[in-house]
Amino acid sequence: MKLNDLIKPAVEKMGYELTDIEIKTQDREQLVSIFIDNLTGINIEDCEIVSRQISLLLDVENPISGKYTLEVSSPGLDRKLTKFNHFKRFIGNELRIKLLRSMDGRRNFRGKLLAANKESIKVQVDDQLYKLPIDMIEIARLVPLI
Repeated sequence: MKLNDLIKPAVEKMGYELTDIEIKTQDREQLVSIFIDNLTGINIEDCEIVSRQISLLLDVENPISGKYTLEVSSPGLDRKLTKFNHFKRFIGNELRIKLLRSMDGRRNFRGKLLAANKESIKVQVDDQLYKLPIDMIEIARLVPLI
């Protein structure tokens, strides 16, 4: 069973959205980072609640071989947009986007998200409008308003 398939239902049952899972190896130990969100935002207590429940789940199911550290946090100000509903939620915001391969001679875009559907997003970069297929997006992040 994939880690996402194990964790996602538990997180959703607690009233949160699982936005991403990252696994990084540090020395000989893995760092498992779980990012959660909901429409009202995430605070430290939310992270503690989810961390306790997921830790128990991982102890029982044991899907990770070897030593690991579990970290639960919000997606942050520069959150990754990984799902269609993320793009819909953040229409009107500025994004940084990297494509899997070049389109119109470029792979990197920074502009305002104007529209999103299940196949593509529309981004305005300066005075130019780009229609970017979602399946060509390697990574998309919000640009924080600071």
